[in-house]
This record gives sequence, structure tokens and C-alpha cells, in this order.
Amino acid sequence: MPLLLEPNTTEVKEKKLYQDMGLTDEEFQLIEQILGRTPNYTETGIFSVMWSEHCSYKKSRPLLKKFPTEGERILQGPGEGAGIVDIGDGQAAVFKIESHNHPSAIEPYQGAATGVGGIIRDVFSMGARPIALLNSLRFGELNDSRTKYLFEEVVAGIAGYGNCVGIPTVGGEIQIDDCYKGNPLVNAMCVGIIDHTDIQVGQAKGIGNTVMYIGSATGRDGIHGATFASEELTDESQEDRPAVQVGDPFMEKLLIEACLEITKSDALVGIQDMGAAGLTSSASEMASKAGTGIEMNLDLVPQREQHMTPYEMMLSESQERMLIVVKKGHEQEMKDIVAKYDLEAVEVGTVIEEKQLRLTYNGEVVADMPVDALAEDAPIYHLPSKEPKDYQINQTMSFNLPKIDNPEELLIKLLQAPTIANKEWVYDQYDYMVQTNTVVSPGSDAAILRIRDTGKALAMTTDCNSRYLHLDPKTGGKIAVAEAARNIICSGGEPLALTDCLNFGNPEKAENFWSMEQATDGMAIASKQLSTPVISGNVSLYNETNGVSVYPTPVVGMVGLVHDLNHITTQHVKQAGDHIYVIGETDLEIGGSEIQKLLTGKYEGKAPVINLEKEKDRQKQLLTAIQTGVIESAHDISEGGLAVALAEKVMTTEHGLDINLSGSQLLELFSETQSRFVVTVKAENLRAFEELVNDANWIGKVTTDGYLDVKWNGEGVIKASVQTLTDYWKGAIPCLLTSKV
Repeated sequence: MPLLLEPNTTEVKEKKLYQDMGLTDEEFQLIEQILGRTPNYTETGIFSVMWSEHCSYKKSRPLLKKFPTEGERILQGPGEGAGIVDIGDGQAAVFKIESHNHPSAIEPYQGAATGVGGIIRDVFSMGARPIALLNSLRFGELNDSRTKYLFEEVVAGIAGYGNCVGIPTVGGEIQIDDCYKGNPLVNAMCVGIIDHTDIQVGQAKGIGNTVMYIGSATGRDGIHGATFASEELTDESQEDRPAVQVGDPFMEKLLIEACLEITKSDALVGIQDMGAAGLTSSASEMASKAGTGIEMNLDLVPQREQHMTPYEMMLSESQERMLIVVKKGHEQEMKDIVAKYDLEAVEVGTVIEEKQLRLTYNGEVVADMPVDALAEDAPIYHLPSKEPKDYQINQTMSFNLPKIDNPEELLIKLLQAPTIANKEWVYDQYDYMVQTNTVVSPGSDAAILRIRDTGKALAMTTDCNSRYLHLDPKTGGKIAVAEAARNIICSGGEPLALTDCLNFGNPEKAENFWSMEQATDGMAIASKQLSTPVISGNVSLYNETNGVSVYPTPVVGMVGLVHDLNHITTQHVKQAGDHIYVIGETDLEIGGSEIQKLLTGKYEGKAPVINLEKEKDRQKQLLTAIQTGVIESAHDISEGGLAVALAEKVMTTEHGLDINLSGSQLLELFSETQSRFVVTVKAENLRAFEELVNDANWIGKVTTDGYLDVKWNGEGVIKASVQTLTDYWKGAIPCLLTSKV
């Protein structure tokens, strides 16, 4: 068949329409070399989305190779819809985190909702049943009306989609800093459970097998969404609203059940979500991974709008769509399965021997491209790197540390800081009990879900303190991994593996790329040291607004295995008379801390030091103590330091704490020294605990009087009603959201 050009190739080239699609002159010339001719309009659009940073990782791939991706429990590492880790008894956990930052900045409700929908599809496309959702959110200060709107709508979008689809949203984190004012970060994570025998991959194997389309009809929403996610935001970005998809969680629920039934069929060869770049990415990636090609008839693609062009159909990112490859002759079996869920499976193509993506429309070939060129052979860039001047300044900076006169007043202010304050306003909008597997709900170090019909559970968390990365990206990268592992350990789980979402600014700015190099170095070192391989993830670059970048924010999502339900541990104290210990020594480290922001309004100086050998030893010892049964409660010490951690252990309880500390400066109460935990132990278990944990320091006891009573060098410095602290902590975010700007 002749190749139909729409519009003609001369127009594509001479008007440089390819630049509007995100391709450079050099990339367009390379495409011409690959094809041996000038691409037409549809082909140019297809190459542009597949070669966008969002799909190809062309500027970040060299950095991703540093991550450890293998381990004895790893069943599937990066390269498929989600990673898979063995949890014993023939079962596995499937999980991944992804960003939907740019769409959420433009249309926050749908941007957040479709981010949730997309990550769910990544998990069930592996054959796993989704059991939990988490998120990691970043916004500007909540004293701005636009930021409040983004905050409220993003939370509503996450709740609206997750609640309707029937998957509990069980955990997450929120950080508030002014650098995110124009570019919020919305990262969504999904966790699923699967039997080893049900694992699927997205491959188009078997010449002559049938390619089928399942789910919602294709519309014009989300066209060039991948390209939109690969460029900076500007004041004109509101004009890109058509790039934001619209979700339908009720359709997603039907799609989940239909696809999980399909994955039980021997007739299924491969399955993949139509995510970023829609039909283009699913078809080309499935063929490339299998060493085959796909010929697709676009006249057969279900369309919800009239007169859609091949360009629009291939680049649409309409939601709730899956592409499957089925053994030839078994098409009706697939149709019968999905019909039970009021869905339709449509034959749209065939697996071919030539490694080409060939598209026909109205009886003409409208595109013919090598699948490897689209999926694997995008140009890889090794970008220039330059250490920022601010980095060396921060490393050599000395502080005139302020004298602390009223630590109780500072504690109350810290508890009201949005990053620390209670997040009930957020998670009360989420249904975190649906499916009835949630054992530990939002509000403790990690969420925990039981694994049905076993005596085990999964612990899960998301973490990243971007203030540390702002000061020292390598150290901050290490801390992001370590803190996620701490949260799993404090909950009684063994950390298994992680997924990451690397949120950075424009990588073409040498100082930004240096931050990416350093952060991924730190994450790789910590992942290896703590035996938590990276099994999946996402890169989100160009998180800038009008040239101003967000802080480096490589979010870590981690899953751990609670080997016995009796090991489940939470952060709150359990009974009066228990003894309180701090594991680890405290140094005066306030760079990038909440107390620094409170006292000075900025972050500067050195980030806290982290010794990964000490980190590993303390985590191992604490987990052993928990599994032995000598720990009543455990909590890691993070934002706000020991003072905030102690308050968090008793707020919402009827207990108090009698604490005796010593040191040279009261500021140490708020230091964010790493690798520390605060735990409670019954009197009869003290000896066993001290034998298991070799650097634990006794600091006090749990009381019944309902007061946080802290003495420093024998002198009382804090005596606050736990109820009062709780009221300030719980009321902070609702107060900020309702206050007039």
C-alpha cells in the first residue's frame, strides 16, 4: 500500500512543525536517517512522544544504570509496568510510583485523579490485584489562594478516584515549601498482590497473533501529554489544558476485574496499559520487547469523537484503556470475558515478523516505523554537569546559633508547621479501610495491610526530605532511602525493595543535572547498603515554573514484609510505666531542618550527616528487638527532631511522658540528626532490649498524667498538656485552608 502523507512531508520539515512537537533539528535529522526519508505528520508526532524525556529517559537513563536492581527476592526489575518482589508462599508484591506533576499544576483534580488511575493500571497489567494506594505531595506555602486551590483539588482528585475504584489510600507524605508554588508535585504509588504463576509481561509475541483493544473509547484528551510533561511550565501553560486527561474510576473498576480474569487465560500472550503516549507506547514497546512488529488498522480503534485523525488516535492519552495480544483463534474468548463486565474487546491489529509499527487508515498506510527506533533507540544525552556555587558555600558555612529561651513555644509552632502538622484533613477524605485489609491506617510510620489467608502483612511508605537534597543532593539521596527503610523497620517489617519518582528541574541546566547525578549516586549507595534494590520507577524532569526549579525531590516508595502479624508495631505509646529509649546519639545538626526554617525562614548550611553502616546496624538491631517481642512502640526521629518525635508518640493518646535529657544546647532538642529512633519497652523486657540494641539511651517513662514533661540538665523546659499539643497539631492545616489570604 502507498504511504499516505498527512500533511505532506515538506510542510512538516519546512515549517519545522517537529519543533512544536518537542523534537530538535538533530533529532529530526536522525529520524530521517532511520526511515531513509522525511517522516510524515503522524510519524513525526509518534517519534516526538516516544523520544520525549517522559517516555525515553534520554537525559536520565545514564544515571538510572547506577541503581542496584537485582536481589534474591526480585522477580521483576525495571522495564515492565511495575516491579515484583517475592514475599514467600508463592506470592509476590507488585508496586510502582509515578508522577502526574504538570497535569496537576494545570487541572489539579483530573491531573491527580488520572495519576492514580494510571499507576493502578501499571500494577494490574502485571496480573496483580491492586490492594493499596499511597502518594507523595508537594505544594507551596498555604498562605496563597492559588496554592490552597491546588492543594484542595489534588486531594479531592486522589480521593475521588481511589474511593470510587475501591482501592484503599493508606499512606503518603506532604511537604510544604515555597519552591513548589508554581509546580506542585503529585506522585502516586500502587501496591498489588500476585501469585507467581499469574505474572504477566507486556510483550507482543507470536507472529500472526491478534492485537486487541479493551476499555474506554479514544478521545482527543491527553494528546501530547508526554511531551507536555517534558517541558517547563510557564504562565502560558494553562493553554495546555487539552493535554490533561479525564478519568473514569467506574470504568477502571470494570477494567481491573476484566483484565485480572483475562490474565488467568492461557490464550493471553501480553498485556500493557495505554499510559503516556497511549496506543503509540503500548504497541511499540510490546513489539520491541518481543522482537516483533505490529500492524494496526486505525479504522477499528474505538473512538468517542468524530473524524479523529491517525495522529490524534495514536497520541491520545485517554484513560482506562489496555492493549492485549492474544493467541490467534482465541479472540472470542477474550470478548466473552470482558462482556461480563460490560466492556468490549476489539481486534485492531496483528503481530508481524517485520520489526515495524505499521498503521493503516482508510485503506492506506499512514505510518511505518521501526519499533526499536521508537522504544529503545532514542538518542541518549550525557549532559554537562556543574557544581552550584551555593553548594560549597553551604558546606563551609558556620552558624551563629540562636539561644533557645522557650522550647515549649517552639515545639507548639513546629507542630503547627504544615509539613509536620496532622494530615487528618487529607486522609479523612480517603477510604483507607475498603477491602478490609488495612491493619495500620494513615498516621503512623508506615501503613500496614494484612495478606489474606496468611499470618503476614505488607508495610509501605513514601519518603523524601527535599530540603536536605537542596543543601547536599548526595547526602539527601542517601537519607531518602534510609528514612523510608526506617519507617518500615519501626512498623515491624523487613524492607524488601523500593520504587522511585525522580522529580527534578530542567536537566539542560548544568547545575540541575549535577544535582541529579549526586542524588542518584546517594540513592544507589544507600539502596545497595540497605539491601533495597530499585525495581521500578519514574523520572519527572522540567519541574520549573518561569525558570525557577523545585528542590531536587527523588521520592522513595518502599515496601517491606511483616513476617508475623504479631510483629506489627506503631509509633504511639501503649501503657504507663513503660520505659523510653532513644537509639543513637544526637549531634547539633539543623541545616535543612524545620527549626531552621522556623527561626530563620530559610535552609542553609550542611545537611545532616548519615553513616550508612550505623544506619544498617541500628535498623537490624531494632527489627530483631521488635521481632523478639521486647518493643512496645517505635518511631523514627525526623522533621522537628526529638521534641516533635516525643510529642508524636503521645498525641491522640491519654498518656504523658516524663523525660530527662542532657546536653550543651537546648537547640539539640530539635536537631535532625539521622539514624535515630525513640522506642518504649516494658520494665520486664529492659535487660533483653539492652542486650539486643547496643546504643540505646534511657530517657524516661510513660505516665498517666497527660503531660509532656521534659527536663534538660535537671531543669524543666517543657511541660505541656498533651491535649493542648494535639489541638494545635490537629488544627493547623484546617486553619490555614480556611484563613483568608
